[in-house]
Amino acid sequence: MTHAEKAEMLIQKGHSVLATHSPNPPGVFGFPTLNSGAFSAWKTQCLTFLERVLPSNSPYIRSFRDEIQEGYCGVVESGIGILKSVKEDLEADELEQRSAGPAAIDRVVSICDRFHLATRQLRSQHDDRDTLNVQDEYDVQDLLHALLHLFFDDIRPEEWTPSYAGQSSRMDFLLKPEQIVVKTKKTRKGLDAKAVGSQLIEDIARYQTHPDCKTLICFVYDPDGRIANPRGIENDLNRSEDDLLVKVLIRP
Repeated sequence: MTHAEKAEMLIQKGHSVLATHSPNPPGVFGFPTLNSGAFSAWKTQCLTFLERVLPSNSPYIRSFRDEIQEGYCGVVESGIGILKSVKEDLEADELEQRSAGPAAIDRVVSICDRFHLATRQLRSQHDDRDTLNVQDEYDVQDLLHALLHLFFDDIRPEEWTPSYAGQSSRMDFLLKPEQIVVKTKKTRKGLDAKAVGSQLIEDIARYQTHPDCKTLICFVYDPDGRIANPRGIENDLNRSEDDLLVKVLIRP
């Protein structure tokens, strides 16, 4: 589904909300009522969509937030009008869309591709000095965090995703301006190809609901070659959809 198609779907949902309008009885003043549950759900979906697609300083987002304050018909009609304008601009390709951009994604991928070379170099310290020996997943996170600082300023560790199937999952690193989440894993005894694939499927499902994640990069560090067919797992899980780009990288 394209962004314009998503906008049209929300426009139609807005009309459905309007259909729940109940006029005030004669002699009763005030605003007419809407189905409050349907209105709240539609408002949340619209804001999530706009914040995913548009830059945070977009006038469309500001206007929508200003308009959607109360549950009555005039407000819903204003929101629908804003969505129609966004849709028209999207179809005309005249709207600056919010995106991680290929350069930022390529930088994260490059770090993951060369991560094993960095760990080998660290083991070759002069005069046998103490160094970082990447033995578990926490070591992977520490080194990756340091390497990300080469290119990114705003790195937010240990963010929590919304609940999925009654559970939450820690984000290893959120690059908020770029809307990239980097999820790290390290293979070990008991964490083989089947277990890694299962965990990654759950991670992808969780991150689809997060408003600051448009690109999910899952980095699996496998220095001992425990995963026999890494390219197969990558091909099965990599995807590019309207709301989420997923890149799985199993290295080395």
